[in-house]
Amino acid sequence: MGRERWRAIGSVVWRSVAVWLVSTLTMLVLAGILPDFQLQSDNGDSATRIAITAALGAGAFGLLSSLVWPLLVRALLLVPALVLGLLAFALNGSLLLLALRLIPDGRGDANPETAVVVAAVMSAVASATGGFLAVRDDDAYRRRLYRLADRRRRRLTEGQSGPVPPGTVFIQLDGVGHDVLRAAADNGLMPTIAGWLGRGGEPSHRLTPWRTDWSSQTGASQLGILHGSNHDVPAFRWYEKDTGEVMVSNRPASAVELQRRAIERTGDGGLLTLDGASRGNLFSGGAEQLALVLSMAARRGKENRSRAGYFAYFSDPANAVRTALSFVAEVGREMGESTRARIRKRRPRIGRGGLYPFIRAFATVVERDVVVAAVIGDMLVGRSAVYADLVAYDEVAHHSGPSGSDVDKVLQRLDRSLALIAKVAEHAPRAYRIVVLSDHGQSPGETFRARYGLTLGDLVRAGCGLPVPRKARRTHSGAEARSAVRAALRRPVEEGAGKDRPAGEAEPVVLASGNLGLVSFPDVPHRMTREEIDLRHPALLPTLANHPGVGFLLVRGEDRGPVVLGARGSEVYLDEEPGDPGPLADFGPGAAEAVRRTDGFPHVADIMVNSWYDPQDGEVLAFEEQIGSHGGLGGAQGHPFLLSPLVLSAPVDEGQELVGAERVHEVLRRWLGEYQGPEVPLVGGGAGGAEDPRQEDAGSTAFAAPDPAVQDKTR
Repeated sequence: MGRERWRAIGSVVWRSVAVWLVSTLTMLVLAGILPDFQLQSDNGDSATRIAITAALGAGAFGLLSSLVWPLLVRALLLVPALVLGLLAFALNGSLLLLALRLIPDGRGDANPETAVVVAAVMSAVASATGGFLAVRDDDAYRRRLYRLADRRRRRLTEGQSGPVPPGTVFIQLDGVGHDVLRAAADNGLMPTIAGWLGRGGEPSHRLTPWRTDWSSQTGASQLGILHGSNHDVPAFRWYEKDTGEVMVSNRPASAVELQRRAIERTGDGGLLTLDGASRGNLFSGGAEQLALVLSMAARRGKENRSRAGYFAYFSDPANAVRTALSFVAEVGREMGESTRARIRKRRPRIGRGGLYPFIRAFATVVERDVVVAAVIGDMLVGRSAVYADLVAYDEVAHHSGPSGSDVDKVLQRLDRSLALIAKVAEHAPRAYRIVVLSDHGQSPGETFRARYGLTLGDLVRAGCGLPVPRKARRTHSGAEARSAVRAALRRPVEEGAGKDRPAGEAEPVVLASGNLGLVSFPDVPHRMTREEIDLRHPALLPTLANHPGVGFLLVRGEDRGPVVLGARGSEVYLDEEPGDPGPLADFGPGAAEAVRRTDGFPHVADIMVNSWYDPQDGEVLAFEEQIGSHGGLGGAQGHPFLLSPLVLSAPVDEGQELVGAERVHEVLRRWLGEYQGPEVPLVGGGAGGAEDPRQEDAGSTAFAAPDPAVQDKTR
């Protein structure tokens, strides 16, 4: 055995002993503080005997945590993930009670409530101690990563005749616009991104803006990026007349269908069909390795791996307790920020009570920790392509706005996660190129309801001559984090989905997708023309087009094709020679083409409504309850980014613009092929449902690698 190996063993033993001693001291302190926690017999013991009892208890608790905890979590894998997170404290307390029972002569005792507190404190202290020692011992940290990499490198290179080609990690920062990312790098909020862009040194990456389709939301963008087609996705939610169903991008059943349609249209499984992994996404991208993928959440049985990542992460009791504590802290942070916003009467502002603090904490803590750790595991086992979505910024920006101190904290934590991934890449069994991108941006502004006192649905009803409720009802938000929470809770159908259905055949279905609205008449089987709408409801189109909160409408003319309508009779026929852009003038170049493309979708609504947009302030009016919104045209929501290593070819030639999610897919697929050859299509498959002998334990390998020190850096 070489000297290096002896040094590594010595480092591990020293750190284990140090953690054991600190745990013993923690147990002694808690025994002195908590009246229901004792480490001595009823007749009293000497200080030496009490110390020995504490040492035995700490050792037994540590061994049980290492050996029994993973088995308990695997047994509870069918429990919803959020419930499992809450059970972390109870399970930890049970292990402590068992450890106390193992102390000779029955000297250890605690009631169940005290055991939960003691176990939580001991796990947190042990995790912090191990992390501190690992950080201080950089050589030990590097040796461990190299050991893990060497063990997997041998497996990776089996059958390889030449060098292993580099892999690619795609990290999607959900909702972070191009200008937001650039400003965060310039202002020091994201030093990792700043370093890659050459702030203070030589750049390693290039920053490229790209422009979304009209439907600027995750469902359309990520489907196009991962599967190469977002055809017939007109919005976040829309009504399909042929089936009578409301499709919702973040509803598992809808995600499955959208993925199936994309695969059928393109003829292959997606971007990740070749040794790929999909983490935290709406769609699989054809990957075999899946965790927290929404399109898989509707499945039941062994083939459903949508929650596999939770077991892998929570199988470490220190992870479970640390994340649970961070979760509680984030809930408190949101309550404090919301209270300050109310006290200062900040405008615009929306309600942030109810379950929202917990949804935010899930997105910014649990989802982030689980996804980042899964990516680390994928890299250490040498997978070829990994695509992961971090939804933290998007969720907070919907309720706090796209800029300000609330989202600044989120951007800082996301940057630390990127730094962690980059650090691990240095020790992976193959070289990795880290690509960071976003699916859309966010535009600020009041809600339509807050400014005008009514919803889009109320305005449509008024234009149709239908009664309008005296009190406008709230529209539910389409924030992506809610879909992840519902999947974790095993509630795959979107809450309130039934409310989207028409109350009567003659009433229109009005749906909101950020600042994009859709109006459909369910009793007419085909898409209604402008002339048919005017005949049925003469006041409807003028009411909508002339409202100050509406930017433009899209309807189809009977003879002249798609027409965009604006205030004071302004109109533009999209199939005719381009001239005056009319109502589209403020929405920038490419607006007419984006609208024309959507008009060709089979399930486009009878009337498409885009809200007012102020080109000076970049503000829009959301038809949902969001003060940072996306989904239509107008402002930063349509301008995400693509941050790529310079070793990859340029996304587009100089002077050209990258337009549409499908074009981004082509760029990413080209990059994957530059080093490892072309992707192999999986005709009619690739949906991630095929059984893979590695898939059963994919999650456990994903989290066995990182040190506590590594995972602490994601905070």
